[in-house]
Amino acid sequence: MVADSVSSSGDLWLSVRREAETALARDPVFGRSLSVSILHHSDLGAAVSHQIGQRLGANRSVGRQFERIAHEAFAASPDLVEAASRDLDSIVVRDPGSPGLLPALLNYKGYVALQAWRVSNWLWHRDRRDLALLLQSESADLLQVSIHPSASIGTSVFLDHATGIVVGPFAAIGDEVTIMQNVTVGREVENPNRAPRIGRGVLLSTGATILGDISIGDFAKIGAGSVVTRDVPGGCTAVGVPARLTNCPEPVPT
Repeated sequence: MVADSVSSSGDLWLSVRREAETALARDPVFGRSLSVSILHHSDLGAAVSHQIGQRLGANRSVGRQFERIAHEAFAASPDLVEAASRDLDSIVVRDPGSPGLLPALLNYKGYVALQAWRVSNWLWHRDRRDLALLLQSESADLLQVSIHPSASIGTSVFLDHATGIVVGPFAAIGDEVTIMQNVTVGREVENPNRAPRIGRGVLLSTGATILGDISIGDFAKIGAGSVVTRDVPGGCTAVGVPARLTNCPEPVPT
C-alpha cells in the first residue's frame, strides 16, 4: 500500500465518495450514473453489492436478487468488506493505468468478479452451495472469470484484465497475488482432491497454467504461457513448457 493508503473500508469509502463528488461536478451527465452506483449508498459493502447485481444480473430481477444476497453477506461478515477494501486499494497501488479508486470500482470487472467470489465462498461455507455455484456460473458467463466457491483467496489480490481466468476447487491463493488474463489454477485428473497452493505476492503471468498438488512460494513469478506441475520455491521465476526455474535467490537442488 502507498504511504497515504486508507486504513479501513470506512476511510476508503470516504475517498471513493470524494472522487465521485469531484467527477459529478466535472461531468453532470456522468454524475447521474454515479449517484446510483456510489452516492446513493451508505458504505462500500452496499456499493459493491450494487456492482455485483449490475454485472451478474442477466436481467433486472436477477440482478436485484444477487445484490440482496451480496448485501446479506457483507452485513453478516464485515471482514468481507475489509477484504473488498484491500482489493480495491491494491489495484490503485499496482496498476499504473488506474487513475483512482472510483474507476477501478466501477470499471474493473476483475474486481467485481473477485467480490462475487467472496460472496459465493461465504455461501459455500454456510451450505448454500447451489446458490454459490450459480454465482460462479454467472461470473464465468458474464465476466469470464470462473473461481470455484471452495477455493481460498487472500486479500489485496488483483485480477488484471480478468478474462479467461479459471481457479478450480480447493485451490489456495495468498495475499497480494496478481493474476493476469487466461490463467488456470487447477487440479490434475490423476489427483483430483489436491490443488495448487499459491503463496503471498506471487505473479501469475498471462496464459500461465498451474496444475496439481504443488506449492508456489512467496513472491515467485510464473512466466507467460508457462505450464507448472512442480513446486516453485519462493522468489524463483518459472518459465516454459514444462516450466523450468530461473532467477532463484538461492541454489535449488536438482
